[in-house]
Amino acid sequence: MEYIFTEHAKHVIAEREILVAWIERVFFKPEKIETDQKDFTLKHSLGRIHEHGGRVLRVVYNDLTRPKRIVTAYFDRSMRNKL
Repeated sequence: MEYIFTEHAKHVIAEREILVAWIERVFFKPEKIETDQKDFTLKHSLGRIHEHGGRVLRVVYNDLTRPKRIVTAYFDRSMRNKL
C-alpha cells in the first residue's frame, strides 16, 4: 500500500518531531482504525509508540485516494490507556 504526505502533514510531523518510522508502523499495522466523524473519506489509524512513553499516535489519512494521502499525525492524549 502506497502513501504520500500532504504539505500540512509534512509541516506538523516536523514541528511535532514525529518519526516517519512511527507513522509507517501505525499506518501499516494499527492497533485500532476509526472512521472520521465528520469526513467519511478519512480514516484514523492508532497505535502505541512504546519508545515514546507508550503514547498513542493517531495517523489520519484519506482512504479513497490512490496513493493514500496522510493528512496529519499527532499524539492523542485522549487515547492514553485506552488501547
